[in-house]
This record gives sequence, structure tokens and C-alpha cells, in this order.
Amino acid sequence: MKAVIMAGGRGRRISEINSDIPKPMIKIGEKPVLEHEIECLRRQGFTDILITVSYLGNMIMDYFGDGSGLSAATGEPFGVSIEYYFEKEPLGNAGALFRIKDKLTEDFLLLNADSVFDIDINRMIAFHREKRAMATIFVHPNAHPYDSGLIIPGDDMRVEAWLNREDEKPEYYCNLVNAGIHILSKELLNGEPDEGKVDLDRQLLKPLAGTGKLYAYRSSEYVADMGTPERYEKVCRDYQNKIPYSRNLMNRQKAFFLDRDGTINRYAGFLRDIDAFELLHGAAEAIRAINDSGYLAIVVTNQPVIARGEVTVEELETIHKKMETLLGKQGAFLDAIYYCPHHPDRGFPGEVRALKIACECRKPKPGLLLRAAADHHIDLSESWMVGDGENDMKAGRNAGCHLALIGSADYGQEITGSSLEEVVRKVLNETVK
Repeated sequence: MKAVIMAGGRGRRISEINSDIPKPMIKIGEKPVLEHEIECLRRQGFTDILITVSYLGNMIMDYFGDGSGLSAATGEPFGVSIEYYFEKEPLGNAGALFRIKDKLTEDFLLLNADSVFDIDINRMIAFHREKRAMATIFVHPNAHPYDSGLIIPGDDMRVEAWLNREDEKPEYYCNLVNAGIHILSKELLNGEPDEGKVDLDRQLLKPLAGTGKLYAYRSSEYVADMGTPERYEKVCRDYQNKIPYSRNLMNRQKAFFLDRDGTINRYAGFLRDIDAFELLHGAAEAIRAINDSGYLAIVVTNQPVIARGEVTVEELETIHKKMETLLGKQGAFLDAIYYCPHHPDRGFPGEVRALKIACECRKPKPGLLLRAAADHHIDLSESWMVGDGENDMKAGRNAGCHLALIGSADYGQEITGSSLEEVVRKVLNETVK
């Protein structure tokens, strides 16, 4: 599969870092960000690359050449084949695709040259082919959803709605944003654009929302925006700590599995009313520390209120959207949320009989953790179960995780603390030693 990399942007927001080179040539460590991207492609066998260039494009072309030479940074071969399309006039971030469509014979990867990522590309391609999608976009949560465009997927990860950054957001929303990594069918380029400049998101992809042709591929892998000096500095720290490569799903991951009630939000019994959901003090700071550490932050929670007929699935998902929204406002995010809707005991008015079963996912059984481990390639022996009750500790032990308790009881946990923030700090300090 050919990889098309869009490298024509100026990067005005980050120009103070280095204004006399194109944004894709800004260095992370010793290498330009575009070189990191090309290395990720080459490692996975994607060596046929076409780069569209514009602003200071000759600097990119001179550095990489046709891909057969050596890196000026490392002295190692690039090991790829590169051709270019030079935009003589601004064409937007997708106009060049219509000029190069004769070079595209099948579905192709479309990447932003200033994206900072390390992902299992073949895993995303397998998803795209399984869904028979016209277009697949990589989506993930980020630390600033309040100023990002949002993707609203349906049950099968078909994109139902696409909210641009300037669009009005609902009060509570799922923290899921387009990361700028795409797999597209050549069919999207049939015909000619109405004007010279073409906006990829607004003119090509957003119109597919709700048609069943656009899918969202959700992953916990590392994709970062370096569009501001502050975000650029964080990306540099992450590379220094080798977080991007470690988060590639070809590698085993490690996670904090977090109970919800009494761990992230204030315990309110069987939580039925969204107005009763309130983040505990320090919870966002703790999850933000997890996000920065290279661990995944994954919620695993029993929600018998669904089987009891007291909360619908839609109402529970709205409560979880509130949790994601409140966390996002404080720069924190969850990589995934897993819940058990079952309850073994019958006799509740309005109960959902099909869910009144003894299942394998209700804690203290480890089913939720095992499902998350399979989805995210997690090494359970390097992961932690954090909660405030005995069933949390039993579930973690049954899954083979380390145990951390919020509270003062003794359930055989390795770490104890009075809050999620304290527990996470202790775990991270312990694992750094």
C-alpha cells in the first residue's frame, strides 16, 4: 500500500520554535519529525512513499532525496522509495490528492507530515478491510478535546457525526478526536474538485459521516499534536522517554485498571442520576499522571443498574461522557471504558431479564480486565488494578495484576493510599526505582 504524506503546511502556531524551516523538518531529538514518520513506515514494510510539498519544500526534497540515500542525522539508509508532488499554488490540505490520483492504484495511507506517531499500521489496515470502508480515520482521546474536533461513532464504529473545532459541542461528549492518520479509497478522488483548494476534513471526509462509508479506528497508541510550543516540548520529552515506540500495539502494553465509583468519582451508591456524578479531588491529576507515564488508563466497572432496569445503556453512556468531558477539561483522558451490565439476582421491578445472569465479567471475576488486555495487547503482570473494594482486588488478583487499594483495609494489596492521586504517585515512584 502506498503512503501519501502531506508536507505542505507552514505550521504558524509553532513557528517560534524554528521559523526558517518547514514544520515537518523540526527536530525531535536528533531527527526531523518527518524522518521519525518515515522510519515507522519502513519498519512495517511501507516503502512506497509520495510526499506532497509546498512551503520551503526544497528543504524536504534535498534532505530525503528519492529515499535511496543516507540520513544526515543517523548515517543510516532511509530504505524507502520517495517521489514528490510540488504545489506551485496553495491547494489546501487535500487539493494535491486530485493532482496525483493517477499514481494511486488502490486504497492508500494518507498521513500528515507533522504528525508525531508510532502505531501498528497493519492492524489499522486489517480493520479498514474488514469493514470494507471507503475511508477509515484513526481516532483517539486527547488531553484537549475542548478545542478539538470530535468524532461521534456508532456501535460498529461507523462515523455518525463529525463536529469541527468551531461547531457547538454538546454539554457532555465522548473524548474522541481525529488524529490525522487515514486509509482512503481512490474512489474519493473521482471527478475534479470545485475549486483549487480542497479541505480534507470538511469537503471529503465529513460529508461521509452518517453514510456508512466512513469508519473510526480507535486505538490507544501514541499520536500527538505538536502544533504549539508547549505540546512540542511534551513530545520531545515523550521521545526521550521512549514512550511512542513502547505504545505501539506491536509491543506489550501496561495499564492502570481503574474502578469507577469511589475511585474516580464520589461514591453515591448505585449511581442513577447524572447530576450525582462528581469527580473526586485529585482524580484528574492522577489520570493525567498516568497519561504522561506511558501506562494506559482503563476503567473497569460493575454497573448492575442496567440489569436492574434502573439505568439504560444510553443513560450510562451519557454519565461516562460527563466523566470524559470533566477529565478533558483538566487535561486528562481515559484510553478505554469497560463495564459489566449484568446482575445475578432477580426480583427488581423493571429488570432486564436477559442481563440477570452469572457472567464472567462482573468483578471479582477478571473478564473485563481480560477483554481489555486482548484489545490493547496488555501485559497483565506489569499492570495494576486500582480500586476501593475487595472485589476490585480479587478481580486484579484473578487477572494476574499488581494491586493497589484506596482505603485502609487489608486485601493483600501491595500499595495502599487515601486517594487515587496518592496511589498512582506511589505506583509510579515504585516502578521508576
